[in-house]
Amino acid sequence: MTTTEGEKTTRSAGSARRAIVGRLSWGLADQAASSMTNFAVGIYVARSLGLAAFGVFSLAWVTYGVVLNVARGLATDPLVVRFSGVSEASWRGAVARSSGTALGVGVAIGAACAAAGPALGGPLGTAFVCLGVALPGLLLQDAWRFAFFAAGDGRKAFVNDVVWGVALVPAMVVAARVGSVAAFLLAWGGSAAVAAVYGCFQSGIRPRPSGAREWLREQRDLGSRYLVENVSLSGAGQLRAYGLGAIAGLGAVGAVRGAELLLGPFLAVLMGLSLVTVAEAARVLRQASHRLGAFCRLLGGGQAAAALLWGGALLLVPDRLGELVLGGVWHSASLLVVPATLGVAGASLGTGAAAGLRALGAARRSLRCQLFASALYAGGGLGGAVAAGAVGSAWGVAAATVGSSAVWWLELRSALREHHQEPIPEVRTS
Repeated sequence: MTTTEGEKTTRSAGSARRAIVGRLSWGLADQAASSMTNFAVGIYVARSLGLAAFGVFSLAWVTYGVVLNVARGLATDPLVVRFSGVSEASWRGAVARSSGTALGVGVAIGAACAAAGPALGGPLGTAFVCLGVALPGLLLQDAWRFAFFAAGDGRKAFVNDVVWGVALVPAMVVAARVGSVAAFLLAWGGSAAVAAVYGCFQSGIRPRPSGAREWLREQRDLGSRYLVENVSLSGAGQLRAYGLGAIAGLGAVGAVRGAELLLGPFLAVLMGLSLVTVAEAARVLRQASHRLGAFCRLLGGGQAAAALLWGGALLLVPDRLGELVLGGVWHSASLLVVPATLGVAGASLGTGAAAGLRALGAARRSLRCQLFASALYAGGGLGGAVAAGAVGSAWGVAAATVGSSAVWWLELRSALREHHQEPIPEVRTS
């Protein structure tokens, strides 16, 4: 290789690294903007309505998480895997069908939530009615974020989340005056709907709900497995929340959610990276497949270390400052910082392997891992709740996430070995 060729190769590698860092940076910025809206809602509810009402809000929140993962499994996860870095025409057609699918999921499940509200009755029933109204806007807004990252244009996703945050400010002021869980849910969902409409103008694409059937048929090999995988994850969280409420009361649910809020800034980083890691892993696989394992190890190990550092910093927070942020929820939530941190670190470690399996299209392996992890999560969370309430549940979840991360990495190692294994040429004798 000549000197000139070497310089060109070095410049090309440097440009590729800068491009990856740039896309990851936009992912972090976007999630920071998105998480600030969710964090603001959580803090307002915790401070304004107390532990029990915060527990009601948290049950609606985990239900939203299940529905969001349904939409992602059917609509946006296949989009990111198969339409990252493709031609604009191919991307636009896929986004129209994918976003239409997400919107359809929001309308269908939102109607079911609204219908279930009167049957549940009380504050929880009212919260579910409001959640049903909010779901279409929430899911469509999330679909635009994934669409922009699939195109490698995280800046548009960031701007969309900023629009959501700006719209949330006046909505939260009104909700605070009303002073109910329902008002906060409607403020949160209504401001998301504003950003969802803005996403149509940003992309120049109109969602096509009529294309949902075609999209589901085209992506059924990935979508069906990702649906089960995603729902098992969020369903385990919902089962834990409802079970914890039944075993230890709504106050315990509020305490767990309060601990999650304390970890919110780090979780924003984790979720921000998750928006782009699968797309980046897919690019690494196409451009230099031998580097995928190292990319995943760096991703998982870096996130786990950051989680431990953030949890250590939380232990130094004085009670006065904690009460200023979470009000009456602080005392119960602060007792869960150590196990909650270990749980997030364990989950962070596994995300590197999960991104690799998604990029490889190893849906069967990732589904097997997720089902195992979800079973451990629900079992650890509920078993711990029976033993020691909210604190026991947090420790049970921590043990479950650390154990399941090992399974993710074993499956990734096997998948990489299969991918790199070349067929042995057949030897013929004449």
